Amino acid sequence: MDKLHDVIQLLENGWNGAHLLVVGDVMLDKYIWGVVDRISPEAPIPVVRASHRSEQPGGAANVAMNLACLGARVTLVGFVGEDAEAETLREKLEAATIDAELCVTEQRPTISKTRILGGRQQMLRLDVESTEPATQGAYEALIDRASRLLGSEEVPIAALVLSDYAKGVLTEQVCQTLIANARLRGIPVIVDPKGRDFLRYRGATTICPNLAELALATGTSTSYTEAVLVAGERLMPSLHVESLTVTLSERGIVALDGKTREHAAATARQVFDVSGAGDTVVAVLALCLAAGLERRAALQLANTAAGIVVSKVGTVPVQNFELLAALSGEVGHASGEKVLDRDQMILRAAAWRAAGDRVVFTNGCFDLLHRGHITLLEEARREGDRLVVGLNSDASVQRLKGPTRPVVGERERAILLGALSAVDGVVLFEEDTPLETVLALRPDVLVKGGDYSVETIVGAAEVQSWGGRVKIVPIVAGLSTTGLIAKAGLEHAHS
Repeated sequence: MDKLHDVIQLLENGWNGAHLLVVGDVMLDKYIWGVVDRISPEAPIPVVRASHRSEQPGGAANVAMNLACLGARVTLVGFVGEDAEAETLREKLEAATIDAELCVTEQRPTISKTRILGGRQQMLRLDVESTEPATQGAYEALIDRASRLLGSEEVPIAALVLSDYAKGVLTEQVCQTLIANARLRGIPVIVDPKGRDFLRYRGATTICPNLAELALATGTSTSYTEAVLVAGERLMPSLHVESLTVTLSERGIVALDGKTREHAAATARQVFDVSGAGDTVVAVLALCLAAGLERRAALQLANTAAGIVVSKVGTVPVQNFELLAALSGEVGHASGEKVLDRDQMILRAAAWRAAGDRVVFTNGCFDLLHRGHITLLEEARREGDRLVVGLNSDASVQRLKGPTRPVVGERERAILLGALSAVDGVVLFEEDTPLETVLALRPDVLVKGGDYSVETIVGAAEVQSWGGRVKIVPIVAGLSTTGLIAKAGLEHAHS
């Protein structure tokens, strides 16, 4: 992937704290899961024996869920009714740390889609919605709420997403008012469109139709992809957009800017359910737009994310660690890039586990790195697939070893460890022991060097409690940092 290290850093840094606003058709996706083992005697239809139910934010709310699961801050604006579905939706959004600025409309229920599945096969979908438009007062309240957020200086909006499911929220008045407000402030706007009329989205940064949606808007046939794309290019001047980003299902994504085309091939995966894949693509592209990532890298990342989502059943957002896991085979971190804070290391460890790797943890001060340390680290690495080293900070070393230590500063010690091929990650900790780090990372194997027993190793009981192993590696006799310092006369030099 192009700009791979930039992408990894954005994923691990929560997209640099980007705050995105999503406006559109909010809904609740309900699922009834079961098995089919007979045909009904009443009619030639399968009987689904229900085993459990689940609920998930859908539509524009699923775009918001994808953004939140990828690490961004998100605010969602849309319509809901006065009903139990609205309360469920709010609870789900709150649990995902999404700010839900939902406008209640008395005459319209919260939109819901109930899917009945037999195994992995969808048998039936039941939609509850109103075709009646909201009142003018409701639209004005929605516009005022979204415009206030776009104008916020306290927490600036990095990008606006308009998620249109043709359920009546994104009228021309709503779209044009919010696009104008966003562009006036230099905020990029990405649109997931519906219907024949793309003119309501004019002035957006990019519109992201699938091939069928673009064919409908241009009056062409999906049988001829090239004709649809050419028609889209001809439509662009009237839309005043910077680009059209067209999803082509198994053929990937193509971006049109009126002069050139940028194509990214799809990531090959087994497809179980395409519902929600478009929301994932739009969410990833919006984050890339907010972060200023180059178009080709953005398209490649969106394709990778879509490939993850279609391999699941139901409307399920992509997780940050899943994207990292999908990219992990392409990346070889330089020494400095292996040094992460605790939150970043949690995410990277989750990505390794998603790829099937076992995570090993060891810790120490590693002041004046020597052969004994190298032996410990190499032995630790053999216990699993990825090795994380917990490193005492300078303040922690000083409390443990005295005022003359460490000889080598924490940043230098961390980079030296990261330069070793046996080490996959380095995380500093300020505490006297690594217990908090062990609890946060939940390693599969805990390794310690020296004359310890399992009972005396910090974190051993906790690792064993979740099914992990503890391994003690003998130290190399005659080698220690204290001995090296004494031999070199460094204690005297520091006093």
